[in-house]
Amino acid sequence: MGRAVPRRGGRRRHPVRRPGSAGRDGDGAGAGTPPVKPAAGFALRRPRLTALALSLGAAISLGLSRFSYGLLLPPMRDDLGWSYLLAGAMNTANAAGYFVGALLTPMLMRRLRAQHALLGGALLTAAFLLLSGMMTDTAALMTQRVLAGFASAFIFISGGLLAARLGALHPQRAGFLIGLYYGGTGIGITLAALAVPAALETAARHGATHGWQWAWLALGAACLAMTALMALPAQAVDGAASAAAARGGFRPRSFAFGLAGYFMFGVGYIGYMTFVVALLREQGMAARAITAFYALLGLAVLASSRIWAGLLDRYKGGQALAILNGLLALATLLPVLTAATPAVFASGLLFGAVFLSVVASTTALVRHNLPAPLWSAGIGAFTTVFAFGQIVGPTVAGWISDAGGGLRGGLVFSAAALAAGALIASRQRPLQEATLVD
Repeated sequence: MGRAVPRRGGRRRHPVRRPGSAGRDGDGAGAGTPPVKPAAGFALRRPRLTALALSLGAAISLGLSRFSYGLLLPPMRDDLGWSYLLAGAMNTANAAGYFVGALLTPMLMRRLRAQHALLGGALLTAAFLLLSGMMTDTAALMTQRVLAGFASAFIFISGGLLAARLGALHPQRAGFLIGLYYGGTGIGITLAALAVPAALETAARHGATHGWQWAWLALGAACLAMTALMALPAQAVDGAASAAAARGGFRPRSFAFGLAGYFMFGVGYIGYMTFVVALLREQGMAARAITAFYALLGLAVLASSRIWAGLLDRYKGGQALAILNGLLALATLLPVLTAATPAVFASGLLFGAVFLSVVASTTALVRHNLPAPLWSAGIGAFTTVFAFGQIVGPTVAGWISDAGGGLRGGLVFSAAALAAGALIASRQRPLQEATLVD
């Protein structure tokens, strides 16, 4: 054999990636990370922007689809003659739809890429919000709330999966990136706080018969815009269909106090988010002050992932869930005890800075106490009891408000549920891994 002749132009140089080396911006996934497909390049180079884009899914699912209703409840109730029981039942319907959607989402994602569930759910949610701006029939509106909750479950769960997989590409920043995703709820809350009053004022200037319909149309349009913004960045994360999760070995009784405490959180927090704006309006707070209150609550949600990260890492049992539930009970009571503006704003800031961290605390509890193959089963159990709590809370708070307790009575019930959740969760002890698997 003769000598090989080099090609014209010299030997071709190939880039070499050493184990553990980072990309150009220093965001490499670290040693041992499997090769990444070219489509993931943006997620590797720009993890924060990718997480921020994914967070628009949380903004749609919770901020716009669910929590914006608290701003629209007063004008809809006045216009349509609803009782507080019926007004609360609208959010119960939304939570029931979410519960059904959450049960079906794992099956859906075993057949579809997570991006399909994320973007499909976002488009459906936008469509249902737009339809809410085109009708006045109570039964039809309740149906829309059910369907919007159903579709929003696809968004929230599939987006959470994509955020977790993004975190796996950047393990040293995983907590922050996942926190950015959940914090996107605050973007939706803040946007709703600004968009709903503006839409109501515009409708009033044009003499609209049902001004709240304009607000639903504006929220639906915002959902469409957010879907467009997150579509391309979402493609940069691995969205491959999930294999069936391991189920054997998880024992709900081992987490009985944590599950019960989280159920009470679901019962209590949703009453505040449903009725607090109606209470502030009843107490005579100016419309612009209410807008500022709700916007600041949303901004506090954005900051929450940084505030409580150390707490979630420190405690292995139910202590974090107990502490956060207790703080929420205090935040819920403040506007009941006094209508003073500083106290009301302190309530909103505290509530916003805490309530989504309760969700994160249950994920931390599962991660601290279960082997990785059982995380999905554990988180699924917590999601189920939480959904049941959300179904119960608004209806009971609305019934109390109608039965003579007024909105203050409804919020006292919510605060009591949160306080009970704190006491129950405090009894959840860290578990030994040996007791969790057969």
